[in-house]
Amino acid sequence: MNDGKYRQHIKAGMEVDIILKQDQRTGKTTRGIVKDLLTNSAFHPHGIKVRLSNGQVGRVAAIVRAEA
Repeated sequence: MNDGKYRQHIKAGMEVDIILKQDQRTGKTTRGIVKDLLTNSAFHPHGIKVRLSNGQVGRVAAIVRAEA
């Protein structure tokens, strides 16, 4: 299962859906391209924290598309 909880599944340039801090209660997702991985551990139960190319930071909810 290729979800956003394992750091090895996420690379810069991938298109992902993230949950921003202010959207954690609603679960609303934001789509974007990964610029940086911010979580250092190999696994995080709520999703790996990333910075998108537009500067937004959140935890990966789903991987939409691998690198183009």
